Amino acid sequence: MTIHVVKSGETVTSIAAQYGVEARRLAADNDVGADGALAVGQTLVVRFPERVHVIRPGETLFSLAAAYGTTVRRLWQNNWPLGGGTDLRSGETLVISYFGQTLGSALFSGYAYPYIGENLLAAELPYLSYLAPFTYGITASGDLLPLADDALLSAARQRGVRPVMHLSTLTEDGQFDTERGALVLTDEAVQDQLIAEIQQTLRLRGYAGLDVDFEYLPGSLASAYAAFLSRLHRLLNSQGFFLWAALAPKTSAQQRGLLYEGHDYAAVGVAVDAVLLMTYEWGYTAGPPMAVAPLPNVRQVLDYAVTEIPRSKLLLGVSNYGYDWPLPFVRGETRAQSISNQRAIELAIQYRIAIQYDETAQSPFFYYTGESGTVHAVWFEDARSLAAKLELIAEYGLKGAGFWNLMRPFSQTWLTTASLYDIAD
Repeated sequence: MTIHVVKSGETVTSIAAQYGVEARRLAADNDVGADGALAVGQTLVVRFPERVHVIRPGETLFSLAAAYGTTVRRLWQNNWPLGGGTDLRSGETLVISYFGQTLGSALFSGYAYPYIGENLLAAELPYLSYLAPFTYGITASGDLLPLADDALLSAARQRGVRPVMHLSTLTEDGQFDTERGALVLTDEAVQDQLIAEIQQTLRLRGYAGLDVDFEYLPGSLASAYAAFLSRLHRLLNSQGFFLWAALAPKTSAQQRGLLYEGHDYAAVGVAVDAVLLMTYEWGYTAGPPMAVAPLPNVRQVLDYAVTEIPRSKLLLGVSNYGYDWPLPFVRGETRAQSISNQRAIELAIQYRIAIQYDETAQSPFFYYTGESGTVHAVWFEDARSLAAKLELIAEYGLKGAGFWNLMRPFSQTWLTTASLYDIAD
């Protein structure tokens, strides 16, 4: 894999010729629009086919996988334009393998709301080991709030992806609730009811395990939270289920703030099978314009996490989105809009703005002036920033990564992942 940064005057055709690859595939891999428009500073992921096959009438993905000693999942990963589908067109070229070695094998998970587009989900699933439908909330009596996860579970199983049940302290109004979390951790009857419902749902819905995400817990509940997770772990493991927990991005045990104090890294690390570090949202809706996941900040969290939790249990949180801030920024008033990385590129093309790159944060950004005359700041992810973060998996010896979230299309997320790692089944 090579990551090409578009320069002034370049086209898909000229870039493809430079690397000796097919222009049509380069455009399709990177979701370049039909008009071929590019922004200066935009990245294109260039992959170099090693073995290809020209499809003949009657051939299927399944027959080709058998013929070449590979898997349908691998063929999907090598051919983004298939979109996770099985339709083949005679005369089209299918990539069987690419040149280049990976950094090794890693596990990848992703979160999706039930309303995700069917085609988008189908395209992304081949690049995942696990899918976590978001989310089962909790009532005041310890019952689970319902989740319409049928379609997600079906799609995951069709593409060899194991589903993970996601549990959070979201209430009926869709907000994380400190009191709801405290109730579960301090009321024995509520906790017993919740655990009974969790076990039933895992069995009936066919989930492989549970991912617990209790946010905004005060420090006084840190021990109770770890004890709750430990209890869950014993029960679920005995029934063949695994247990994960999502943790706020801490850099020390003494870090203050409601987001951090209830998460005891060492205690939670002992209590669960794996931990997802939520290493994103430094740039956020109500905050000033900046990178969503600046690389130095991510490293600081990892540097602390590996002192408290075994590396083999750690999943790196990876952001799959950006933000668009209207300027000037006024704290308490300005609200950024969450956008896809693809939409960020489209904005740069629309307003003929060159994308810049912050080498320290390892993140792309640009400014544009909208039709109303308002100046906007946009920070997002591209192949460079994603690769910089994904490479940390191998550098730190982590278990893998979890993407928040799958709702926004961006092919480079998946091309980069599949180029750097063998995706664990």
